Amino acid sequence: MRIYRQLFLDGGWREPATGETIEVRSPSGSGAVGRVPHACAADVDTAVAAARRAFDDGPWPRWSPAERAEALGRLGKALKSRTGELTALLSAEVGSPVAWARTGQVATALGALRAAGAVATGYPWTETRTGVFGNEVRVRKLPAGVVGAIVPWNAPLFIAALKLGPALVAGCTVVLKPAPEAPLSAFVLAEAAVEAGLPDGVLNVVPGGPATGEHLVRHPGVDKISFTGSTAVGRRIGALCGADVRRCTLELGGKSAAVLLDDVRLDERTVGQLVAGAMDNSGQICMALSRVLAPRSRYAEVVGTLASAVAALRVGDPADPETQLGPVISATSRDRIEGHLRRAESDGARIVTGGGRPAGPGWYLEPAVLSDVDNRMAIAREELFGPVLTVIPYDTEDDAVAIANDSDYGLAGAVWTADPARGETVASRLRTGSVAVNSSAPMDLGSPFGGIGLSGLGREGGPEGLDAYVEPQTIVLPQ
Repeated sequence: MRIYRQLFLDGGWREPATGETIEVRSPSGSGAVGRVPHACAADVDTAVAAARRAFDDGPWPRWSPAERAEALGRLGKALKSRTGELTALLSAEVGSPVAWARTGQVATALGALRAAGAVATGYPWTETRTGVFGNEVRVRKLPAGVVGAIVPWNAPLFIAALKLGPALVAGCTVVLKPAPEAPLSAFVLAEAAVEAGLPDGVLNVVPGGPATGEHLVRHPGVDKISFTGSTAVGRRIGALCGADVRRCTLELGGKSAAVLLDDVRLDERTVGQLVAGAMDNSGQICMALSRVLAPRSRYAEVVGTLASAVAALRVGDPADPETQLGPVISATSRDRIEGHLRRAESDGARIVTGGGRPAGPGWYLEPAVLSDVDNRMAIAREELFGPVLTVIPYDTEDDAVAIANDSDYGLAGAVWTADPARGETVASRLRTGSVAVNSSAPMDLGSPFGGIGLSGLGREGGPEGLDAYVEPQTIVLPQ
């Protein structure tokens, strides 16, 4: 049981404005694992004021990019020393199996910070150009200002790092709002920030629900919002930012397709990757490859192979190193996923394996594979955020591309084939922000990641991710 009684504001631990708290309960059914203050509007005001002072008057924006990258490296080092602590904590509050919590949560967070520091080294902070009249023009990249960073519960530390890395090296200051379901890792992040020597006000942490987030989004002292979460909430944030002409980055949902070409080899690695792409973190990943598109000539083979592999997954206590699949985040989430499965059956799909509730406490759901799925069905169009894999048949390569692109989302995708060159050609036809060839990981931390359509606005990662936290300034010099 980890209890925090104060908020991290202006470089130190401060008393919250109210006595309201958030109790963090493990989705595994093991009870309460922590408690933190619930930040109210007054706490957000305090956090934004601290970030504003740190940006307007503090040293951070005036440090060189190299100095800020060095500080980011110290933050990564401080977090790395807490790997065991963070792994156990994230497994408890999110329900991620410890093996995945270490690799898919902590290691990726450290990678995101390293990648941001590496990008800063070669980034064009100042460019000199020749103007149209022959004079010199200087183009400078200035920090965007105070950033409100709103992160979801499914991968809280990683997504926080994905936003903090570029924001901090750009010279911005940050007010971080973790989700009420999983705020504990953000407090460990704050402890690491102190150890790393970040100046006061550069990072502030305000956990809370929708009202806390909306107050942060609406706050006149915030220059930019970076949000990762559901498309419904992203629409609301986009509308609020648009009304105030405030910059925003929105990384939203997905309904990503894994296209199996007719020459694919269903060997152990391929099957393992396909299952991981849909089932890691109980399918609670925005880029989950939940639609598997299989050639009709091999449809029965693909369905049978994937069903056998999914049925063999070990579901259980996320603290057990042997567990491969933990619970979903809440009873509400499990009920919603079960509702989707019932509707899919009524639409004509067939549950080949899984879909039941294991005995015992916690919000567990047996991982499911569905066959006889048509891409027009709700199960193939709506983001489930659960351990459900659908297999959709296609006839030709053109059909596969058309089905993959027939989605309101466009976040990620994958192509599987014995011919990588052919795979790249097909990948280039998919209308998604990222595509992997023969891999279930369509994301590279040093490259842009983000979506098309309902999957969001803007990119995170790489130089393009850093672009989101700077304002170009043009200085036209005399001839």
